[in-house]
Amino acid sequence: MRASTTILQTVDGAPPAKDRLRCPEPCVLVIVGASGDLTRRKLVPSLAHLLLDGLLPGDFAIVGVGRTGWDDAAFRAAMRQGLDEFGPHSGAELWERLAPRLTYVSGDLADAATFAAVGRHLATVEATLPPGSGRMIYLAIPPSVVPTAIEHLSTSGVAPHVADPATRPWVRVILEKPFGTSLASAHTLNRVVREAFAEHQVYRIDHYLAKETVQNLLVLRFANSIFEPVWNRQHVDHVQITAAESVGVEHRARYYEESGVVRDMFQSHLLQLLALTAMEPPSTANADSVRNEKAKVLRSIRPIAPGEFPSAVVMGQYGAGTAGGAPVAGYRDERDVAAGSTTPTYAALRLYVDNWRWQGVPFFLRSGKCLPRRATEIAIRFRRPPHLMFPLPAGHDLESNTLAVRIQPQ
Repeated sequence: MRASTTILQTVDGAPPAKDRLRCPEPCVLVIVGASGDLTRRKLVPSLAHLLLDGLLPGDFAIVGVGRTGWDDAAFRAAMRQGLDEFGPHSGAELWERLAPRLTYVSGDLADAATFAAVGRHLATVEATLPPGSGRMIYLAIPPSVVPTAIEHLSTSGVAPHVADPATRPWVRVILEKPFGTSLASAHTLNRVVREAFAEHQVYRIDHYLAKETVQNLLVLRFANSIFEPVWNRQHVDHVQITAAESVGVEHRARYYEESGVVRDMFQSHLLQLLALTAMEPPSTANADSVRNEKAKVLRSIRPIAPGEFPSAVVMGQYGAGTAGGAPVAGYRDERDVAAGSTTPTYAALRLYVDNWRWQGVPFFLRSGKCLPRRATEIAIRFRRPPHLMFPLPAGHDLESNTLAVRIQPQ
């Protein structure tokens, strides 16, 4: 449940003194890949919500970096469109407070000259902020571009290595999923990251974990004694975890061709939901304890043997059809998709967690695009009672109980 709060604003738009403890220090957020879909759909609307709630510092700037040939005005126009579609509906006043903070640097992310230009632009922006303001670098780019971008961020001085966490100004780098494209590339990427930055500077994130209902899974499980006694193989028949999207790839085809539904959804979001559903109670609610219990679950997932693929894995692509009464192109007809692409847009897996709590209980994970409705849900299907004393009409049966946790849209 979310408490309703009112945040008072001072004349300059910064939160009053009683709320400033909840705000970060003055800083610049640099979004690398700012012309992509993630920035307009997720990042800028989220920043608008924080600004509306008084949770951004008064001294704060956003610098977008991308290959689209925008200037500041074009970048602001694109972000305004995204805010109108995905952000808080708060009228022109919020935009008037956010727009002056948005600036843009255009260039090829594989070119060192782009990051040199970013460094010069940051010097201009930071001259308007208090001395010692921090830098937060958000990499909203495909996995194939990340190693090169990290190298240029480091060598250009835009994101220097800072050994001491207490050093000011601070520098942080945020890495989105998917982290690489395979286990080998993930190890390689991690080496690149560790050579460029100190570990305290790096945040590897999965934005699904910020959803309130996802966080409340821990409360549902471990603050309610009614559930824990039956949350195991003796009482649970199977678990279904579904992340269905009603839209196609839209503007993300270039990224999606690299990732597909498995890297986009399964290796990050769905496995996180599985881990939260199946984990043992952590000793405390701190990050390390929760992470350790989740890691135990992931290590216990039974690998799918090659001979089991036909019965354990289903993959496919959406074809041409209609959605909401409107015609929709098939995946291979989308812009920036190869004509003979085999990139899956739908997948379903059957996994087993080989431990004492869940041995023999199948976990069904499914996700896809252009499905009939948008929904993310965890369904715990319990076993049927061993004996039914109630008379039922011929051909009828009593269904098992299901505990459904709806994560989105409501």
